[in-house]
Amino acid sequence: MADSLRRLINNESCRILQEKLESWYKDYHINSCDQNLNRCCEIIEMNSMIQGQLFTILNQTAREGGHYAGVETIKSRLLPWLGTCFSSTTSGRPFETSLSLIQESIEKERQLREFASTRNHELQQLEKELNSTRLQLTLVQQDLKASQAQEESALRNLDRLNDYEQQVQILKDEIAILGAQKSVLHSRLARSRSPSPRRCQSRSPSPLPLRSCSPGRARLTNAARHAHLVARFSEIYTQERLDAQNLLRTYIDDLEIVQRIIYVAAVESFHAAKMAFRQFKMRVRKTLSLTYSGPESLEDTVLDYIVRHEDLYDVQASVNEVIRAMNINPKISFPPEVDFIMISSLIRELCRVAFSMQTLVPPLDIAFGADGELFNESKYRRSYDSDFTAPLVVYHVWPALIENDSIIVKGEAVSKRGALWSRRSRGKSRSRSRSMSPILSHSASPSRTLLPRSRSPSPIRSGSPSKWACSVYNASWFSH
Repeated sequence: MADSLRRLINNESCRILQEKLESWYKDYHINSCDQNLNRCCEIIEMNSMIQGQLFTILNQTAREGGHYAGVETIKSRLLPWLGTCFSSTTSGRPFETSLSLIQESIEKERQLREFASTRNHELQQLEKELNSTRLQLTLVQQDLKASQAQEESALRNLDRLNDYEQQVQILKDEIAILGAQKSVLHSRLARSRSPSPRRCQSRSPSPLPLRSCSPGRARLTNAARHAHLVARFSEIYTQERLDAQNLLRTYIDDLEIVQRIIYVAAVESFHAAKMAFRQFKMRVRKTLSLTYSGPESLEDTVLDYIVRHEDLYDVQASVNEVIRAMNINPKISFPPEVDFIMISSLIRELCRVAFSMQTLVPPLDIAFGADGELFNESKYRRSYDSDFTAPLVVYHVWPALIENDSIIVKGEAVSKRGALWSRRSRGKSRSRSRSMSPILSHSASPSRTLLPRSRSPSPIRSGSPSKWACSVYNASWFSH
């Protein structure tokens, strides 16, 4: 704006216009009408040029003041001046139209300013509400964290209380056993000190005290433990079994051999766990029968004791038994660098589950399976690579779980047409190729007996299995 004003001053247009006006005034009476009109038009042209420059300066000044600056001045001074300077006869309808358009524009700008102000006010209100909501959400999150912390603390206290209750119950059981043993010892000592026949004859045979048939902890928790063990058996099938299968596949390319190894491991794990349970139960019964005088039956008390003290089960001994049995199993073969210890985690979990299943009433067991048996839809599922029209089972992948001869969890088997006889012939030739094995050839030398499959003897596989070991294995295999 200052530059435009400076150029207007430097041009001296106003001074020239003043000189022309004075010159025209001096010569007005001398000039003719045309000359005066020409002078007037010339002055009007110069004046319009000056006004154009002034309007340019006016626009620049208004623009520098901002979007709404100078509006009141234009409304109060420029518009009335324009209205009075231009008459209706000279300006006509276009000027009125432009004036109305300017007024409408000003009114729209005023409405826009009011609308913008209203919107800003609403946005401020919304922002305040949003901040309030965020504050409430933060408070709710803090309350939720505090509630979670309290819940975790309560769960930990509950776990500790359960542990304390179990320890107290164990101590009570031990105190009862010790008290019973003490009373028996006292009675024996009293009888040994005073063996009076009169006293013995004077005693009348009193009837045995009636025992209540109230169920123990094992029967009360039977349903919950049953559901947990069935679910755990299914988890082993879907998790630990696949992990062991993937581990064996890194050493053995034949999937059938891998699946046979895992199936034999499952069968032998149940057999070893059942044998360990019988021995453990006999020891507990023998110990409790000497001193027990409680209200429950002896069998229920023995079962309750085993359920409470399952941690006393020597699972590693069962794992060693399973691996020893698998080493002499004629149905599976494997490379010399493969050792069954690598799937000991699977065997250990199977032994634990099988041992716990023996504490149920009735106990759970796995179904007997034999190669070449008729495929049973209610007992097994067919593997994905099976022939779904084949009637016979070629080999088993996973055993079925039974309860009182009823299938509660299906197993998995492979069925194919014409594959059973070819596999039997290959099995015979493989047996002949392993004639140096202590299982198939009893004339082998002691050095060959200690080193089956040309491998260094491990602590689990050391020793030479005899005919008696083979017969025991066959009996345990068909006992399933």
